[in-house]
Amino acid sequence: MTIGIWVLGDQLWSGQAALQAHHANRSQVPILFIESAEFACQRPYHHQKLVLVWSAMRHFAQELRENGWLVTYEISEDFLTPLGHWLETQGITQLQIMTPGDRPFEAWLRSLVLPCELTLLPNNHFLWSKDEFATWAKGRKRLLLEDFYREGRKRWQILMEDNQPVGGRWNFDQENRKPPKKHLFPPVALAFAPDAITQEVIERVKQLNLPGYGQLSGFQWGVTRQQALEVLEQFIDGGLGHFGTYQDAMVTEHKTLWHSLISPYLNLGLLTPLEVIKAIAKAFRAEKIPLNNVEGFIRQILGWREYMQGIYQWVDEDYGQRNWFHHDYLLPGFYWESSQTKMNCLATVLRQVEETGYAHHIQRLMILSNFALIVGVRPQEIQEWFHAAFIDAYDWVMETNVLGMGQFADGGLLASKPYASSANYINKMSDYCQKCVYNPKARTGNDACPFNYFYWDFLNRHQEKLQNTGRMGLILASLKRIDPAEMSAMQTLAQDWRSQNRR
Repeated sequence: MTIGIWVLGDQLWSGQAALQAHHANRSQVPILFIESAEFACQRPYHHQKLVLVWSAMRHFAQELRENGWLVTYEISEDFLTPLGHWLETQGITQLQIMTPGDRPFEAWLRSLVLPCELTLLPNNHFLWSKDEFATWAKGRKRLLLEDFYREGRKRWQILMEDNQPVGGRWNFDQENRKPPKKHLFPPVALAFAPDAITQEVIERVKQLNLPGYGQLSGFQWGVTRQQALEVLEQFIDGGLGHFGTYQDAMVTEHKTLWHSLISPYLNLGLLTPLEVIKAIAKAFRAEKIPLNNVEGFIRQILGWREYMQGIYQWVDEDYGQRNWFHHDYLLPGFYWESSQTKMNCLATVLRQVEETGYAHHIQRLMILSNFALIVGVRPQEIQEWFHAAFIDAYDWVMETNVLGMGQFADGGLLASKPYASSANYINKMSDYCQKCVYNPKARTGNDACPFNYFYWDFLNRHQEKLQNTGRMGLILASLKRIDPAEMSAMQTLAQDWRSQNRR
């Protein structure tokens, strides 16, 4: 039997299941990488996302060659042509692939008619396997992130003493919601000048003239494991100490604040979740970093990241079509072209995404996703945009995160309440409202902020459904106190806006 390994573009580490199984005899096991232009056309991906993935693939293939692996790297129009040729010329009788994290690609692989046996090895990209998450979820009345996160802390003994949380608390959210202050001095994000390999990829993306999104110029992301480790080290040295405190803040001048910027590298495999968690925990013990900052960051990886993947693999395949509110408005065109909106918060964040493919979690949740939710955008429309626009986007993270958390499209399976807010939250947590043509305190009138009238219109439209949702009682009581004339005026503003912004 001749075994061959196909390494996919988000499985770029030597410890991944397929490579790990053959490390001892690596000089005898052929490996294939395929850089497919056809796959890049499935969505209007951010141009920098394509550069990141393809450059990281090329660098990792080179690293494997230097370590004695038999590597074939194909740059092709599709997957099937180079795959079939490689299987034939190498005499492969068993093709091994680590099971993809994204279910559609796994289904595509299983549908292939190949001249050899196909073996999908268990995915070790995450701390929790699919079966382990299913065991945890079975029989539970609720699948709350907090419950899952605590289980993970216990299982891996992270920030634990005598099986109790360090500091006597599991969660430091109250300390991690500080609005931005003046005169903040966050670290400058680490940038990497494109090397020769990356320059070649940039030229290829230019020549392909793909129907993508965002700016190609200004690419500064890391593309190797060593560079990813440098980003992690810089975060631990300069960002971790303030991360939690200001993790929800948004400041025009400081796009990344104290955020780590490691999500693209985690999702490619250039960093692994456990090594990141252990590095953060080690820094806490050695450097006396305030616990709220450390716990807030570990919760994002050990809690949120693992939970999103677990839910994604656990739910039925029709999850991606759920639309609990029956929203049907098309995504406004300014999501694809930031200059088309006068709303400063949206324009600022969307411009940042165009330039870098990145925005931090609150910009995504409480600006981009929040607005789509309260306007009534069809959930699948905003999910597709997120998947295309962000440099760290994959099906496993965007389906659950956007549909479940951002749009409440699953009716509360994942989140305990809709993440909807008026301009008040944005004005509190950012400086965006200061330079906006709209008044963040006005709900009606020519200068009323759309976040305000859409928020109350959203609650009014769905109050019957929302009254049976936990944690909504107080806000629905406030809705009932609004004067009917004012409510009618807000509904009219919302209707007029939708009519004027149809795509």
